[in-house]
Amino acid sequence: MSYERINVECYSGYKVDEHPVAFTFKDHRWEITEIIDRWCEETVDSSRPGFYYRVRTSEGNTFLLRHDPLFDVWHLQLSSPMK
Repeated sequence: MSYERINVECYSGYKVDEHPVAFTFKDHRWEITEIIDRWCEETVDSSRPGFYYRVRTSEGNTFLLRHDPLFDVWHLQLSSPMK
């Protein structure tokens, strides 16, 4: 499974960057209409958790996004979008 770095716009409410609301991939802005699922997974050394979001866009596509909060970097799973 491979990932590509992306730019993500987040909602900031109770805390900064609470959840993603849109992302840009290959010069296209994808608006997120639903967060289907979210979870946290720790790395092998347990020092860097990764936050995952399965999201649905306004076009009806589903994507998996990963956030590394230590470096504030977002990635998109590179596989064909799931409908």
